Amino acid sequence: MTTAPRTDKITRVAQIGTGYMGGGIAQSLALAGADVWLADADKESTQRNYERLLKEAALFESQGLFDAGSTDVLKERLHPADSIEDAVADVDFVEEAVFEDLQVKKDVLARVEKAAAPGTIIGTNTSTIPVKLLAEAFEDASLFLTVHFSNPAPFIPGVELVMGEATNPAVLPIIDDLLTRAGRKGAQVADVPGFVLNRLQYVLLKEAMTVVEEGVATPKDVDTIVSTTFGFRLPFFGPFAIADMAGLDVYAKGFKVLEDHFGERLSAPANLTELVAQGKFGAKTGSGFLDLDPDKLAELIDYRNKAYRKMAELLVELGPSPLAD
Repeated sequence: MTTAPRTDKITRVAQIGTGYMGGGIAQSLALAGADVWLADADKESTQRNYERLLKEAALFESQGLFDAGSTDVLKERLHPADSIEDAVADVDFVEEAVFEDLQVKKDVLARVEKAAAPGTIIGTNTSTIPVKLLAEAFEDASLFLTVHFSNPAPFIPGVELVMGEATNPAVLPIIDDLLTRAGRKGAQVADVPGFVLNRLQYVLLKEAMTVVEEGVATPKDVDTIVSTTFGFRLPFFGPFAIADMAGLDVYAKGFKVLEDHFGERLSAPANLTELVAQGKFGAKTGSGFLDLDPDKLAELIDYRNKAYRKMAELLVELGPSPLAD
């Protein structure tokens, strides 16, 4: 069974789960022009979180983090509901952001489906649980998908979009339109545990912890290295673009050194060695993981250098974080 969405433009949203993560999503969508109905475990919790979101917005506004007038906008567009059923009864899109527990989420999603109007798109903000497991809660999962915002939701632009086997592809452009209006950028990924964001994030954290366990560096020094070297590049370029600019042949040789010491877990992946064997070294040859026009290489390097310089200036302007000495 495949159900069509009730609308091609989302203007009415229900946010189920209004804690730190869900509340930030609600703020973001309301400031993007949607009316957002809020529901939590009970009416009292919903009201408390609604009041907290307004206080938080006023603070953000005073700090220049939200535009002037944002708190008044949120007072108009955030609507605390008496129950989950009341919140979802007449909306275009429901976003669930309750505890990261499979059964809790399934119970809530089943309630949402029963109470929502036909054609309502239903999203989950799960950070690790596959759609195929949560879809078991539905009689009809064709309008269900993962719409995974990152913390803190009001300020992080990336959103993972994960469709299940039953998801109607027609929901994607509708969700993309909502995210674009909210200043967010969606990226579609496959339905596997952890998706992309947390799979990469957890691997980095695990290796960082191993480095500390081995006595290679302290947690503070690891954080310094990450934030001032490869992490410094990541606001502008992802790992494939960075590798292409550095040279895939260089990376292949580096992997060989790591493999000799750490074994197969740090050996070069096959997709890297295959490209190098074909003479595709990245930017300097015009192709690697990405297709890069050699004529634009100088332009790319100029942009890169300007971006890193601006980042350095921004860090000076902001001053050291409270974690600094």
